Amino acid sequence: MLITFIRTIFLYIIVLIVMRLMGKREIGQLQPFELAISIMIADLASIPMADVGIPITNGIIPILGLLLMHLLISIINMKSMKARGILCGKPSILIYRGKIDEQALKKERFTLNELQERLRGSNVVNIGDVEYAILETNGQVTVIQKPNKRNTIPEDFNIMPEYEGIPYDLVVDGKVMHENLKQIGKDIRWLEKQVSKFKIKPEEALIVTYDGKEQIFCQAKEKKID
Repeated sequence: MLITFIRTIFLYIIVLIVMRLMGKREIGQLQPFELAISIMIADLASIPMADVGIPITNGIIPILGLLLMHLLISIINMKSMKARGILCGKPSILIYRGKIDEQALKKERFTLNELQERLRGSNVVNIGDVEYAILETNGQVTVIQKPNKRNTIPEDFNIMPEYEGIPYDLVVDGKVMHENLKQIGKDIRWLEKQVSKFKIKPEEALIVTYDGKEQIFCQAKEKKID
């Protein structure tokens, strides 16, 4: 029992490292070859995990082989457009200039109901508002609405918004993010002074953020009730 537990933990760590080395894509953003490798890794890890009679190396070596294969294919993808088209496929235009391409739907085995579902996932309720709908190689549908249906942006009104930058987490669950403090050119004394305006200490904060407009958001942790 203990051996099975240890093997499971060890294989989990190996698979976690391998998946981390494969990149940060979400499952819905995996290319076909990446999805195939992920499924195979899961199967290979489960075999020695369930049967202690099988050497653990029988799972680890093939997993490392798949990782090597993934890295090799990724390099080929970056170097060759032709190979990229073969391995990943090409985007398909499902709606072109406001008209649904029935042939493209049949080719991709896409139903109208599924297309409408994907459009709703992009906050488009009326299919008549769509200028283009493109089925990407990872299975996601990119939607471009008709010009008169798109959300307005400041550029439409010749407005230049102020620079906002990105917000930095300075405290998360009572822990000071010293690296982020360094990024904005501040120190712990400055942080303590800013947080004291909210009548708390850094370690008492649930979260403290600092944005490009030098505005600070601070929320204290809930006090424990005895």
